Amino acid sequence: MRRVGAGIRTLLVYAVLLGLAAVYAAPIAFMVVGSLKPEARVLADMGSAVAFYPADPSLANYHDVFARVDFARFLFNSVLITGSIMLGGLLVNGFLGYALARLRWRGRGLILAAVLALLILPLEAIAVPLFYQVTLLGWRDTYVVQILPFVANAFFVYLFYVFFLGLPRELEEAARMDGAGVLGTYFRIIVPNAKPAFATVAILTFLFQWGQYLWPLLVTSGERVRPLPVAIAAFRTLPPLEWGDILAFGVMMVVPVIVVFLAFQRWFVRGVAESGLKG
Repeated sequence: MRRVGAGIRTLLVYAVLLGLAAVYAAPIAFMVVGSLKPEARVLADMGSAVAFYPADPSLANYHDVFARVDFARFLFNSVLITGSIMLGGLLVNGFLGYALARLRWRGRGLILAAVLALLILPLEAIAVPLFYQVTLLGWRDTYVVQILPFVANAFFVYLFYVFFLGLPRELEEAARMDGAGVLGTYFRIIVPNAKPAFATVAILTFLFQWGQYLWPLLVTSGERVRPLPVAIAAFRTLPPLEWGDILAFGVMMVVPVIVVFLAFQRWFVRGVAESGLKG
């Protein structure tokens, strides 16, 4: 009888999980299927199960996107900006986290307190004074203004700090006995043993920066350095309004996120379990 009860509970859990998965996957499925439909069918099929069935699939909407805007330029801008922030962040945030967790130096406690305080400070709170500063520096409509303010991140510094605290001291002591300095110990011993933390920070940085909208909207006015989130908002206002084209634009914008997540998924799950994201 207990086995029957446990089996029913397991089925209920799976049913709830499958229902939640369907709810989250439905908008993505609608976007992908809609991007393959003729424009006349996108809105006509909405509200019925046919919305998730491409009766006559075509790539015409994707061709329209490339014909109407310079999508390759926007994609290049997003890859350059996001990739630069991700690589720079791994270097800066990782080393600062290591310095806070494993080195003893004057002012360490004060810097750690500042990092913790910055965790609760959202971008919206400093967007206006930051915008004023970059305007004075003449950085608007550049890649620098979209990259530099986001390389250092308090949350990722803290994540590295927590992860490095859990590494055994023997690793560093062995490296120093071999004559390695601070940088040698960090790059030869700490980094290889902290791959889950680096993968977690890489994927979270990519996911956050790839969808960054507010700051690029403030600091860019032309298409030359415009990233994809701002470009799709501008694309939606171009006449004529073509929902199939907008859905195709959205699909091409989401594909890199899925690719990066799948590439780092194994390390990401391990990093969440070991780095303290769970609390």
